[in-house]
Amino acid sequence: MTQTVAVLGTGKIGEALLSGMIRAGWRPSNLLVTTRRSERAEELHNRYGVDSVSNAEAAKRADILILAVKPQDMGRLLDELAQHVTPDRLVISAAAGITTASIEERLATNTPVVRVMPNTPVLVDEGMSVISAGSHATTDHLAAAEAIFGGVGKTLRVPESQQDAATALSGSGPAYFYFLVEAMTDAGILLGLPRAQAHDLIVQAAIGAAVMLRDSGEHPVKLREAVTSPAGTTISAIRELENHGVRAALIAALEAARDRSRELASGNG
Repeated sequence: MTQTVAVLGTGKIGEALLSGMIRAGWRPSNLLVTTRRSERAEELHNRYGVDSVSNAEAAKRADILILAVKPQDMGRLLDELAQHVTPDRLVISAAAGITTASIEERLATNTPVVRVMPNTPVLVDEGMSVISAGSHATTDHLAAAEAIFGGVGKTLRVPESQQDAATALSGSGPAYFYFLVEAMTDAGILLGLPRAQAHDLIVQAAIGAAVMLRDSGEHPVKLREAVTSPAGTTISAIRELENHGVRAALIAALEAARDRSRELASGNG
């Protein structure tokens, strides 16, 4: 935590990382941010005590650069950084679909690059960040990325070849649950409950189920069977889910998300 870290592109995800690092013990004096607007820079300084600098200045001063910009802005950012980033820096990319190889070829030879795919629950410190090493990144570089992203949730190391699958499961994953909650809330209204009550019932059921999955160590099938009594309400509902091909639809949806991630990574936006 004595190294200087710069967050380039301090939107919601970037600010979540900044906040997580400070809570984990990083000193504001060791943290830098870059922003497009001076008002945003002032807001972050007032909230966290961090200094805002240009992208070039961040590259000169920071030991670790976190590129938290949108994928379409990555090319412009790398053009700004290229002449200032040296191989003793660690570059961490949190931009979806951007490969480490595409970043490495724009920077000085042997620059270590780590690719991270966080999901939006990092905003509430319950994120999952999937971490992959580029060709010049070491285990120490991966550990540094874990120390940063671990402040806003859990981390998981995977080979970069699995990043598209991880994006389909984890990066996009929260949206599937929001979709399910939306559908179940509508069903509650159809069954006669007010929307607010239906929403509260479903959200708490989701939270409780997630905590049981995380803390019990039990397989989801066993947990489901514990709720499913013979000839009861739950098995009747599950039969309808199977009749309507929900399991097959989920598998197909995840395959579609993985394939789209591959397209984006290859530049076919």
